[in-house]
Amino acid sequence: MRSWSLVIGLALVAAAVLLGCQAQAAVGRANAGPITVAAAADLQFAFREIGDAFQQETGRKVIFTFGSTGVLAQQIGGGAPIDVFAAANVQFVDELRTRGLILADTQQPYAQGRIVLATNKKSRLAVHTLSDLVRPEIKWVAIANPEHAPYGRAAQQALQSAGVWEQVKSKLVLGENISQTMQYVQTGNADIGIIALSVANVPELEWVLIDQNLHAPLNQSMAVVSSTKHEQTAREFVQFVNGPSGRPIMKKYGFVLPGEL
Repeated sequence: MRSWSLVIGLALVAAAVLLGCQAQAAVGRANAGPITVAAAADLQFAFREIGDAFQQETGRKVIFTFGSTGVLAQQIGGGAPIDVFAAANVQFVDELRTRGLILADTQQPYAQGRIVLATNKKSRLAVHTLSDLVRPEIKWVAIANPEHAPYGRAAQQALQSAGVWEQVKSKLVLGENISQTMQYVQTGNADIGIIALSVANVPELEWVLIDQNLHAPLNQSMAVVSSTKHEQTAREFVQFVNGPSGRPIMKKYGFVLPGEL
């Protein structure tokens, strides 16, 4: 009887160990990714490069969905399967956190954005200040939709501060996000655009930096979404962006980094 008890006991221990190993393996597979990062459109160039670097360094793939911050926040609020949210305005992350949709301890600033006045090189328009936008030869001015795009809101604020909003308002072409706004100028569908510095360095465009005192700071924040099934990898990506591999890439695209504000 004792021997049978010993055998049964050992069998139960072995079963428990096996179940524990299977559970750990399942967690490991879940954390292995890939992860989905919903990121503001101004990050399209910087984050793609960071995503490649992250995959090379960790072996984990990152899938990006870029768009206006407000629209992405609505999608997360509606239950979209997102692991990390990188917003162009900290306010949107704050609002999701108050609703319990963000892991509060993962939220951190990662950049401050800048806006520029961009023209297509082929247009030969000499535009140096926001006041130039009132000139009659400038027919269309592209900005991102201020209703849901932080860079569009900054553009509106800058135009208002410069005292030209009322004169320019009838010329506006609204992009769904800063990427589409850049494309309007890039393709010649708008004469001028107020866009993010981070997407302005494309061959077709030339640009002038807009005084940051003309608009509220574009303080950008990111965090892990509470519903993530890949929490460990998502946390690692957030740290990677603000780490020694990610920071130089962000700086390369014109972002002002935490600690430099």
